[in-house]
Amino acid sequence: MNLNEIVSLFAAVLILLGSIVALISAIGIVKFKDVFLRAHAATKSSTLSVLLSLTGVFIYFLMLRDYFSVRTLLTILFLYLTSPVAGQMIVRAAYNIGSYMYMKDSQRKGTSLNIAYNRKVALKNRKLRAARRKEITEAFRKGEREPTISYKPYKKKK
Repeated sequence: MNLNEIVSLFAAVLILLGSIVALISAIGIVKFKDVFLRAHAATKSSTLSVLLSLTGVFIYFLMLRDYFSVRTLLTILFLYLTSPVAGQMIVRAAYNIGSYMYMKDSQRKGTSLNIAYNRKVALKNRKLRAARRKEITEAFRKGEREPTISYKPYKKKK
């Protein structure tokens, strides 16, 4: 084996690893149950998969084709900096509007931080959150308030 074959094999392994991580990320987006977990799968895993793939492409073109791609380096840098920030902003917006938050082990099946187990109470809570979001949105459009929403935690009646 000469150096060109080793470099092309290394680049191919990096691209293959990037593809596998992208597949795992896609499965995570489909399988996870709420916005927060899906955003995690979309940002962390996808960032790693794109970085691995682009690094493999960069190494291939640099070593075998003698082509130094500044665009590929800038793309790697841009994705490394912006993807986690975008994911955090999506999660923050979802949290501020009171999105469904899945909790597996702490309570009975089907419960979450924002939705009660009782279907009637859950429907009532969803309607209250929707009315509160509508109120905040209208006030924000008029310029009366900041665009943040705070919710009172659900308390069971005794």
